[in-house]
Amino acid sequence: MTEPAGELYDLGYAHYEGPREGRMRARKAVYSNGVRTVLGLGRGPLAKALPMLLFGAAMAPAVILALVASQVEGLDVPGHSAYYQIVSIILILFSAMIAPELLCPDRRSGVLSLYLVRPLTSTDYVAGRWMAFFSITLLLVYSGQVVLFAGFLLSAAAPLDYLRDHWLDVPRFLGAGIVVALFTTTLPLAASAFTLRRAYAAAFVIGVFIISAAAGGILTSCEDEDHELLDTPGECEPLTGEAAKWFGLLDMGKVPIHVSDMIFAVGDKDSGLSREVAKLPDIVPIGWYLLLTGGLALILLWRYRRIAA
Repeated sequence: MTEPAGELYDLGYAHYEGPREGRMRARKAVYSNGVRTVLGLGRGPLAKALPMLLFGAAMAPAVILALVASQVEGLDVPGHSAYYQIVSIILILFSAMIAPELLCPDRRSGVLSLYLVRPLTSTDYVAGRWMAFFSITLLLVYSGQVVLFAGFLLSAAAPLDYLRDHWLDVPRFLGAGIVVALFTTTLPLAASAFTLRRAYAAAFVIGVFIISAAAGGILTSCEDEDHELLDTPGECEPLTGEAAKWFGLLDMGKVPIHVSDMIFAVGDKDSGLSREVAKLPDIVPIGWYLLLTGGLALILLWRYRRIAA
């Protein structure tokens, strides 16, 4: 029998002389990689096409409204508050289809343990992924609002007068954008933490929005004496009576929109809320938003701490 032969080479050992950036460098790497993942950078054309398509779809309502305001003088065009209501379905699709890309592949391919070596922790990993998606979502919602504001400003007969009368719209749509982006970011990421399949996470998020919207609509609908459905306030009693104002909170797609409408309605008599939710004290929709958003964030952190344990 022959013994296996081997040779040893003295290649020397060179000490690392470069900078040691530590934990913060690892956090930045997770964040930047997350941004690239959301935008499809470094991957095939299909991965880039979806973010570009959704970005264009989110910008389209703002461009159309701005063009209408510039071409049709005196027309009451929906403003900044209505833009978030119009674009909410696009944000839902964007978050449901792209957010799972940030979490599911790492767990399915078994590389999560490589991320979680020291000094990076599970909290650092989740925070980096969350911040990456939040940044892109916030950019998405702000881009349309900036285009809309610029369109209204340039189409005004006296732009300076318009700016003086409507400058408060800027901090309002900035604050409301954060509200919308926080919820739209947290829900799909929390759902993605419980499955290895991106399609399952996307289907769950979209299903939650569709089912909750249908349930909320049915439970807050009303009929007149001829049994025709009505949406005009004061013309009929909701089918569920006094409980309808609470059932109005079931629609997950409108949870951040309720708070957004309240931000735009500061100083106005009309709160902008839906017919039934407007009957509740302001603290109720705000508290419901904070409970859902904060609860989902805690669930996301808890899930990854269990995985890393």
